[in-house]
Amino acid sequence: MIRVHPETGRKGIFVNPGFTSHIVGVSDAESRAVLDLLYAHLTKPEHIVRHRWRAGDVVMWDNRSTAHYANRDYGATRRVMHRITLRGDQPFGPATTR
Repeated sequence: MIRVHPETGRKGIFVNPGFTSHIVGVSDAESRAVLDLLYAHLTKPEHIVRHRWRAGDVVMWDNRSTAHYANRDYGATRRVMHRITLRGDQPFGPATTR
């Protein structure tokens, strides 16, 4: 869960409700409680950036340190999105060497 950003060297907690199933080494109940606490923290209003789309906008973020959620608030308007994923580094934690 703790990963070191390869460019900044800063440690961060990397969890995602869509991909993180449990915390290894603790009970299921403790794992669920910690993950629920982390998810509640990262979705606090002070941690959210809300982009109001306009024609021609381009938005980029770093998935190594950002949680992303696309709101389905575009009504009947057709949403067109071109997504790319760049091949990146292999995540490493504080106790792991490159």
